[in-house]
Amino acid sequence: MNHMSRQIVTSSDIDKAGIASDRESQASFVSDLKALLKLPVLIANAVPVFAGFWLAVYFTESTFAAHFDTFSLTIFGSTLVMAGALAINNWYDVDIDTVMDRTKSRPTVTGNISLRTVFWIGMSASILGIMMLAFTTLEAVIYALIGWFTYVVLYTMWSKRRYTLNTVIGSISGAITPLIGWGALDSVSHIVPIVLALIIFIWQMPHTFAIAIQKYDEYKAANVAMLPVVHGMEITKRQMVVYIACLLPLPLYLSSLGTAFVVIATLLNVGYLGLAISGLFSTDTRKWADNMFMVSVNYLMIIFVAAIIVTAPWFG
Repeated sequence: MNHMSRQIVTSSDIDKAGIASDRESQASFVSDLKALLKLPVLIANAVPVFAGFWLAVYFTESTFAAHFDTFSLTIFGSTLVMAGALAINNWYDVDIDTVMDRTKSRPTVTGNISLRTVFWIGMSASILGIMMLAFTTLEAVIYALIGWFTYVVLYTMWSKRRYTLNTVIGSISGAITPLIGWGALDSVSHIVPIVLALIIFIWQMPHTFAIAIQKYDEYKAANVAMLPVVHGMEITKRQMVVYIACLLPLPLYLSSLGTAFVVIATLLNVGYLGLAISGLFSTDTRKWADNMFMVSVNYLMIIFVAAIIVTAPWFG
């Protein structure tokens, strides 16, 4: 009897251990997938797509509910295209990611997901995303393809390791996002999506430079041609000031979004520029770059959330 009791307990423990192991394995896979698809980057790029679509609804005097099916295809399709591009970026950059501390935990480096699998995840997601967008408009498909090609081919495979202009090239793919959202509903001939795309394009320069300063040693070890690595910190700081200064007049072209939006965007630009200028006199460049990074991340989110809020039916 005692022997049987001990045997039953042992079997139960084994079952529990097996369940725990399965859960840990599932959690590890989800974690690897998040790292592979760079989830924070994916979310940050989905917000401008949503904003672009939302604003197209607003300016065409339609309703969001009337186009919910198109919106679903747009947001899921564009997200899949971006996820596919990010996965292929990880597949191609595995040698760089192996050297850099911040990317050593990616599944392409750890081997948790094989490179072959990562490549096919990237291609499959990209193709499926384009197919979904094909049910919206040709214009949305074209913008998505431009963004994908720019990020995967022109940025990842061609310029990233060779030229400091890789940041400019990579910024094109991010700037496409509000155009996809708007273009899925209406032709992008309106000043609002064009200026929003321009804001993202310019914003990405100081944002990426802040990251390059933060991770200077890692980029240098990986031999990636980032501006501070090739030309030094002072030139990088000055360029950040110039790019942010270029953001100053852009809210004035978005007056159709209302005075509240123009004031918010202008105050953000002035504060952002002030922080950038302070870097020219800072003795602790790393701490300053950390602050620049945090401000830049919040800057873009506030801009697009504000654009959505001020055009919401309940606002005003």
